[in-house]
Amino acid sequence: MATNRKEPLTKHAWQFAPKFRRGAFGWRSDLPIQRIKEAVSEIKAMSRKEPVLAAEGAVILLEKLSPALEQVDSSSGAIGSAVNRAIDTLVPIIAEATVDVGVRQRWLQRLWAAVENDGMSYIEALGELWGDLCATPEIAVAWAEEFLPGLESAWGSPQGEHRYYGGTAACLACLYAAGRNEQLLALLEKAPFKWWRDRRWGVKALVAMGRRAEALRYAEESRGLNDPPWQIAQACEAILLESGLAEEAYKRFAIEANQGATYLATFRAIARKYPGIPKAAILRDLVASTPGSEGKWFAAAKDTGLFAMATELARHRSADPRTLTRAARDHAEMQPGFALAAGLAALHWMALGYGYDITGADVLDAYTAALRAAPAAGVAVDHVQAQVRDLIAAAHPGSKLLATMLGQRVGR
Repeated sequence: MATNRKEPLTKHAWQFAPKFRRGAFGWRSDLPIQRIKEAVSEIKAMSRKEPVLAAEGAVILLEKLSPALEQVDSSSGAIGSAVNRAIDTLVPIIAEATVDVGVRQRWLQRLWAAVENDGMSYIEALGELWGDLCATPEIAVAWAEEFLPGLESAWGSPQGEHRYYGGTAACLACLYAAGRNEQLLALLEKAPFKWWRDRRWGVKALVAMGRRAEALRYAEESRGLNDPPWQIAQACEAILLESGLAEEAYKRFAIEANQGATYLATFRAIARKYPGIPKAAILRDLVASTPGSEGKWFAAAKDTGLFAMATELARHRSADPRTLTRAARDHAEMQPGFALAAGLAALHWMALGYGYDITGADVLDAYTAALRAAPAAGVAVDHVQAQVRDLIAAAHPGSKLLATMLGQRVGR
């Protein structure tokens, strides 16, 4: 266990420090992202040997981030994501360091000064984590008392004169960390607007008090025009799961709370969280939740081994022809019937003009995959060629491309 130092080791020569001078980076984000990764790695390596020194390094880096990045183009979101990942790593290092109260207070004062001077809002997320940074209820109470007058003044201003207060998130986080749950709930009643970013602390307070049913209602009542519904759904889902009500959590919130970057990622996230529900049932519910986009779930059905369902989904126009072709090619030997259906479906949608920038090579790939699967599926090659001739004969947007690439091959 780390010793309870009264002073951290401040004279360590951090390799990252000179690289984060004010205005150190130009508009491109690739170099600063790499430098942030290197700095975090250096601090993490130190945390295994000297946790207090690592925490001091984390404070130094957080102080330096915004001034160093002030000229970087943040429009793509890449640099902001890199900073947020760094914060997620650095805050626990600071929070878990065993130091004297005076040392922690100085860290916090330095960090809050950095937040207040953060013109680009790079480290704004520290406010949400201020209760963790305080490390003890006593320190959290002291900071809450510092923030309360400003927040109460902002929230008490006349209607139509709502004022922004930069310490809002930090104040609410400190009250929660200090266990001042009733005070936190009473304060939230004074808020001029029902914003989830504030009211989520009320949900956490109610859960901490064992009032889960009330927390669920409180979260549901927090839905507003500009609030992220998936975050509210995640909070409600977590309450029900922690209460042992997995079936209710699934029915009410699973789909909304677990949206991934892709259809397949969404399916996998829900399947992992609800192992007691058959994957076929999850997939059917997901398909039903996206009318008009049923074919987008083809890959999820295929990867799960639900080939009959995948074959059905391939018949929907939202299925991507190239995805269908890859499936046909990859499963020609083990699942030839499925592979043949996928290959023919790919050609069908290409003939109708679906798919992005379909080329002759795409047409040939789909046709070759279908032909390869046909014998093992017990289907004559002549029959496959006849189906392709029918596709070519139809006057559809992509028929000419099929005729050009396959006309001679199918005897048209």
